[in-house]
Amino acid sequence: MTASYDWTSGEVAVVGLGRSGVSACRLLRRIGAAVYASDASPDASGAEAARASGASVDVGRHDLARIARAGIVVVSPGVPPNASPLASARDAGVPIVSEVELALSTMPRLKYIAVTGTNGKSTVTALIAHLLRGLGRSAEAAGNIGTPLSALALRETPPDWVSLEVSSFQLHDTPSINPVVGVLTNLAPDHLDRYANVESYYADKALLFRHASRLSKWVVNADDVAVMAMVRGVAGLNVRFASSGRLCDAFVGGKGKEHLIVMDETLMHRRELHLLGEHNVANALAAVLAVMSADHAHESLNHRARLAIALRSFVPLSHRLETVGEFDGICWINDSKATNVASSLVAVASMVRPTVLLLGGRHKGEPYTSLIEPIRAHCTSVLAYGEAAPHILHDLDGHAPVERVDGGFEAVLARARAVARPGDSILLSPACSSFDMFTNYEERGRAFAVAARGVG
Repeated sequence: MTASYDWTSGEVAVVGLGRSGVSACRLLRRIGAAVYASDASPDASGAEAARASGASVDVGRHDLARIARAGIVVVSPGVPPNASPLASARDAGVPIVSEVELALSTMPRLKYIAVTGTNGKSTVTALIAHLLRGLGRSAEAAGNIGTPLSALALRETPPDWVSLEVSSFQLHDTPSINPVVGVLTNLAPDHLDRYANVESYYADKALLFRHASRLSKWVVNADDVAVMAMVRGVAGLNVRFASSGRLCDAFVGGKGKEHLIVMDETLMHRRELHLLGEHNVANALAAVLAVMSADHAHESLNHRARLAIALRSFVPLSHRLETVGEFDGICWINDSKATNVASSLVAVASMVRPTVLLLGGRHKGEPYTSLIEPIRAHCTSVLAYGEAAPHILHDLDGHAPVERVDGGFEAVLARARAVARPGDSILLSPACSSFDMFTNYEERGRAFAVAARGVG
């Protein structure tokens, strides 16, 4: 199900010139739309590429009157909902849609599996695409994972299948979303710097189910009370996974509870999965269930064997519990993508060596108190830094071994190197966004990796 849009009846305004904004400009120009694109940053990286597509471009400003006259506004996921160009569009009654919505409208026959949740989205999305390719399918991962769906729509031959990561922001502005299979990994408070409360955030997540019918298939986390509450009463088939040992469609069981059991059959031993942490066992189970649910043919014994082979060959995503290396007896682990407390909690809990935790960045409105117990169990030291440092100190001081490090990221890394001992791990799992010091979490992760290797 895709909405019907007349993209060429008036100028389309594209707000935000990151990867998704640039791809949107290119796709709109290819289908004959007139495009005005703008970005608040004077150094917007995609400005030249947008101009090359034939779009009219402003950087460092938005022409609010022009946006208010647009036929449709296409918004990038990084643009906050209260941003002035979106407010102008809403006041003028101009429809606002995501880049994902644009791409879906041009790919009406696309088969896609949509993945959302607070944590694990990118890993599950990448796993699904990897597993589909392991079955010989033409498949790509796209959406919030980094590759805009519009970039795939621009291909002469798009893939047969897309594993599509969708954030809460994208769900809000993608009214036609109706996947072959939808996956809800988990729910926890996040983005409270952009939502009035957690209920508003969860309400956007629930938009995954906006077109639920009796034919819909949903892969959901049986261990997550909030997830199960959200899907209660949603039309369609709920296929459940659990890493706790809870009996359901996919779980950890068998002798010693060391096997991944999927649809009543042992798939593989958990030690064959090359991913750190119990949460990644859940991610693997979710991905396998999604692929098997997408096509009955994927449930055959031959396909199960091929899925197991593909799982064994999957490696962690960059910046997500990624082992950078061991230097001078210290293991450096890059979890820069952990931009909320729930994500950092599972990262800390997965540590098997004494750990120096780097915690900080731009505060997102969440308390850090839920980290106290895992920090006590796994960490010798917590280094609080960035704009969030006062909040972290307030929540952890007196309960966990925390100290504040002032200065730039280099000072944080120097202090981490000073306090770590051979046999320890240094874990960057910030529980915060990166925007006080970096352009994005990838840049932060790369800085961490460079320091670990002693380069520069």
